[in-house]
Amino acid sequence: MSYSYTISKTESFTVTHARHMAAKVATDLKRMQRLYGSPSDANIANYEAEITEFMKEGYLGTVTYGFRRDGNWIEPTLRYTARDLAGSSANDDDPGRVRPSANIAGATFYSYMTYSAAWDTASAADKGAFENRLPFQRGSASEPGVNGYLSEDRTYSSGGRALNRASVRSY
Repeated sequence: MSYSYTISKTESFTVTHARHMAAKVATDLKRMQRLYGSPSDANIANYEAEITEFMKEGYLGTVTYGFRRDGNWIEPTLRYTARDLAGSSANDDDPGRVRPSANIAGATFYSYMTYSAAWDTASAADKGAFENRLPFQRGSASEPGVNGYLSEDRTYSSGGRALNRASVRSY
């Protein structure tokens, strides 16, 4: 006699899942602040609230936080890419491990966000209502280049979605 069984699991993404991952991003930014002096506590709180909203609605494509010089991201810069796990699983790594001792002379802290396909298909009314909930409004700008390369080093996941983190590394 043989037996077989199936396990079915349905998981919906909630604000609690979004906050879990956003808190890890905020922890990374706090580490960057301790090592390099930016971003401020107020900006970290705003970035955490913003990414929570974007994750919750499924509107986040990528978001990059870090230092730029001469129009290019330099080390230390972190890029987070949102993805749906589509039934698979992913690591839920601990935050941190921002490299110390990078040369940020002449650089300024900056952030840049791209939106998901869900944003592109949202109605103007939905976009307007969503933007009114955000802690600040972003303008339009060209995406900075990368002085070096991006190295994937962390994954934060919860509720069937993940944020893959990549760090800018110098050649």
